[in-house]
Amino acid sequence: MRNMNVESNVAPTYINVEESNHLSLFCEHLSKYLTTYLPRHNDELVIVCIGTDRATGDSLGPLVGYKLHELPYKKVTVYGTLDEPVHAKNLEDTLLTILKRHPCALVMAIDACLGAAQNVGCLTLGEGSIKPGAGVDKELPPVGHFHITGIVNFSSLMNMVILQNTRLSLVMKMADTISSGIKYCLWRYYKHFS
Repeated sequence: MRNMNVESNVAPTYINVEESNHLSLFCEHLSKYLTTYLPRHNDELVIVCIGTDRATGDSLGPLVGYKLHELPYKKVTVYGTLDEPVHAKNLEDTLLTILKRHPCALVMAIDACLGAAQNVGCLTLGEGSIKPGAGVDKELPPVGHFHITGIVNFSSLMNMVILQNTRLSLVMKMADTISSGIKYCLWRYYKHFS
């Protein structure tokens, strides 16, 4: 879980999951990232789904990883699921593993975050890495060449309490949108290789 301080000069795209066309907008923007960046990384993608199922608001990453862990593509690897989450205690080791096993891969980071009240319910897609743990004052390494975040609740002085009291229905809707969008965009991208 993180606050909205992304390591990039380009502003992210915001997509509200309550909008009727949110999935098509998400796929449109994600497809642009994949078609632009995957060819520069030998068409290999690593998806790092960050978070824990111990706090509802921080379970977005593991839920997405759970929904994606059986993707049928040889050049796509998912780290972070409900059974094997990527979180503060193992993030650095996971990043070292990725560097060893997938040195040329494009890395997509997925995480929950807290933000402004008017942006709750929005997914963001953007270039550059994210800093997991920033929302709860943890110093963790940046992750990703580009990122997808879900603004699951508003930021306050009591972020841990806010995370514990986040509605699962919103987190699930975001996880469904992200996983469905990724599956569709990867199918479109990799169908040209078969």
